[in-house]
Amino acid sequence: MKLVETEEEKILADSARTLLDRSAPIGKLRQMRDAGRTNEPELWQEMAAAGWSGILVPEEYGGSAMGHAAANVLAREMGRNLTVSSFISTAVIAAGVLRSVETDVACDRLSQLAAGTLTYALAIDEASKFDPSKVEMTAEPRGNGYILSGQKVFVADGCNANRILLLARSPDGLCLFDLEKSLPGLTQQEVQMIDSRDVAEFSFENVEVTGETLVGRPGEGLTLLSPALQAGQAALAAEATGLAEAAFGMTTGYLKERKQFGVPIGSFQALQHRAAHLWCEIEVTSSAVLNAGRMLDQDPQNAALAVSVAKARATETAQRVVQEGVQMHGGIGMTDAFDMGFYMKRARVSAEWLGDYGYHAAIVANLRGF
Repeated sequence: MKLVETEEEKILADSARTLLDRSAPIGKLRQMRDAGRTNEPELWQEMAAAGWSGILVPEEYGGSAMGHAAANVLAREMGRNLTVSSFISTAVIAAGVLRSVETDVACDRLSQLAAGTLTYALAIDEASKFDPSKVEMTAEPRGNGYILSGQKVFVADGCNANRILLLARSPDGLCLFDLEKSLPGLTQQEVQMIDSRDVAEFSFENVEVTGETLVGRPGEGLTLLSPALQAGQAALAAEATGLAEAAFGMTTGYLKERKQFGVPIGSFQALQHRAAHLWCEIEVTSSAVLNAGRMLDQDPQNAALAVSVAKARATETAQRVVQEGVQMHGGIGMTDAFDMGFYMKRARVSAEWLGDYGYHAAIVANLRGF
């Protein structure tokens, strides 16, 4: 398996970078933060028009079905600009779930998703750490439907999404539901995040839903969701890698320009060694992300190890790059006027979403037999 981008992937990356540099530069995030906004509907429509929202949707439903490696290319470019969108929640995770369910309703929603008219949020977390197997929210059978009760926290893209994919525990086991947000008894609260992204908390108080909202059969929720979660984790690893590359570029640019004692500080061997180490870490992580995308496309049943390696490495690499970036920029690196702080904040939040380093390191250790 070649761990280098194909010509098609390079072309996709170039076109994505052109669109994002024009419509979603890093300055756009600062504007949104200052205005208190967490959503950019016009940008999402532009992405949909470019085919990004249907990157994993079959062609018969209006998508391009380019695959997970291509989705990771787009996520990586979004990471460079810290683009705010529901791409991972909607185009990767929700699309992955819906295309695995052969129902007319799911197919119709896939078409809406590919067209950019439908967005999703994923409601799993109930505590400070990600662990789908420990979901305690209840789904009590009632007639031909269910009564949902419990809390969901850290719901990325939750405030602006049209629908929710919800994991809850029934007497039959974990169940996955596809829900509207306007249900009686469902309340939403916006969470102020350090990286200025859309995150919500949901409270369900005896929310009545019909059996039609159940995705798949009772007790199969996590089985259905797991492949889509892996796809989301790989895309998030790609986004973190793009973030690291952009932050590293800012740092090396500064090392070439900033002078002390009449020479660029990049000529100091100690800083050269630190920069070289970061470059090596990014390159290894990039290979891990490419491998995860290839495995999801070619051998999805055995992709768990590659995905967790990519997510763990990308989490560690992104945080190391932004921390070193702040250090090597000196005092300016700590100021809000400088963009490095935005990269540091996004790296911190991305580290927790869909499983932190410890969560994925444990998966790697288990799959390796430790």
